[in-house]
Amino acid sequence: MDANLVLFPGAPPSLSAKYEGSFAYLTIRDRLPTILTKVIDTIHRNKNKFFEEYGEEGVEAEKRAISFLSRLRNEMQTDKKVLPLLDGREDAQAWNSYLQYQQSQQGEHSPVSWFTSPWLYVECYMYRRIQEALWLSPPVSGFDAFWESKTQSYLDSAPATAALCSHLQLVRSTLTHSAHAQLLKLLQVSLWGNKCDLSISAGQENSQKGSPLDSLDGLRACVLVDHSEQVWSVLAAACGDGRGQRSPVRVDVVLDNAGFELVTDLVLADFLIASGVATEIRFHGKSFPWFVSDVTARDFEWTLSQTSAANHKQMSACGAQWQRYVKEGAWSYQDHAFWTLPHDFSQMASVAPDLYADLASARLLLLKGDLNYRKLVGDRDWPHATPFSHALRGFHPAPLCSLRTLKANVQVGLEAGQGEELSAATPTWMTSGSFGVIQFCSSDREQ
Repeated sequence: MDANLVLFPGAPPSLSAKYEGSFAYLTIRDRLPTILTKVIDTIHRNKNKFFEEYGEEGVEAEKRAISFLSRLRNEMQTDKKVLPLLDGREDAQAWNSYLQYQQSQQGEHSPVSWFTSPWLYVECYMYRRIQEALWLSPPVSGFDAFWESKTQSYLDSAPATAALCSHLQLVRSTLTHSAHAQLLKLLQVSLWGNKCDLSISAGQENSQKGSPLDSLDGLRACVLVDHSEQVWSVLAAACGDGRGQRSPVRVDVVLDNAGFELVTDLVLADFLIASGVATEIRFHGKSFPWFVSDVTARDFEWTLSQTSAANHKQMSACGAQWQRYVKEGAWSYQDHAFWTLPHDFSQMASVAPDLYADLASARLLLLKGDLNYRKLVGDRDWPHATPFSHALRGFHPAPLCSLRTLKANVQVGLEAGQGEELSAATPTWMTSGSFGVIQFCSSDREQ
């Protein structure tokens, strides 16, 4: 067992495919093999490209990667043991240590396997093994098997992006009068941008078609927890009374999906800087392709460049402004190995103390999406009325807010009986993406 990992007493069991018929079970039985099949097909479709770039060596690499991934799919579908990583990358030791830790939790008579172990762990493990397949297959090691679907998602959402950029340009002219109201609105836009998740749709087209602003009023009843006012209070307090020289205010955004969701996050971040609510935005993304549509540095830079080059006045103005923010240092993008490890966030302080200390310097953390929420609360079978602060199990580097549409069967911080009422009225409320939360917790433990 990894000596750095401390169990949280009284925490409920992890969600797992061992519970037949559960959402975790259906994910590992159906959705994850579908994603692997799409990855295999994508690599195969690029065979000619590999040949053009690398000759026969590229073709052989394509065959190796496909063979590796085909075996991985079989291991998953037949509930084989989880295997150690063999690619020798910097994070491989941490992954292999976590496998030993997981084995110690399950006991010697219960091998760590796809259908018997925590869902969060094995799903993360699948994406890491996809990377292993490519890293062990030079010269195609840098191929992003999800790139086509991510860029297409952005392009398909162009009308929605144009509408949102036009709104932002209009907002800029009234910032002194409406900062509070606009922050609440753009938090909602960023929340519902999270519906565009390609890992949930197994890579199927899932873009935003119309203007997200038009649907906010109708979606208000679908926000199960709305702590937007607490978010405003934290930032307004950081701004002070406006007299004298203000202190720097950094907001960290832990990103989720590329495509339209990233656009909603960039618009929110632009507003925070332009309104003076924040002086610096630090974006956190993944260091390699992850969960189909998660943001990498390449996705981030491409989105800024693509928006700047758009044949639409407001879009191109926004893209140019976003590039200036990066150049001037008001915005920065960072990745860290922890975001693509299997650990949940309660283990960050011991596993990645440098990252935890860095996050502690932020005035506010905004954590986007379902995977970040699952890692916040450990992907466990918490009663729905469990306080959010309790389910965080000590993860409090700074005041934080989760903006998440529900696509996994875990949700805490609801009113007593609220979850049961939702289950009776809408059995799929936790997994359909139709409901969302803007859920805040201060840096101190809340009662």
